Amino acid sequence: MADNKKKTGEPDRSLINTSEKYEMDYWKKKLDVSSQQLTGAVRAVGNKAENVEKYLKDKKK
Repeated sequence: MADNKKKTGEPDRSLINTSEKYEMDYWKKKLDVSSQQLTGAVRAVGNKAENVEKYLKDKKK
């Protein structure tokens, strides 16, 4: 399913779409990580932003 850029409510903010450059740029800046770190985290725990943030925080400890 293609990303609908007109729908910017909760569903878009709660998921990370690594296929979209603008989403990768947003999440890399927000989480202060590289593309590789973000992609690896999504592969490890899925694309739910909450899980990715927790995963990355736990890795920094």
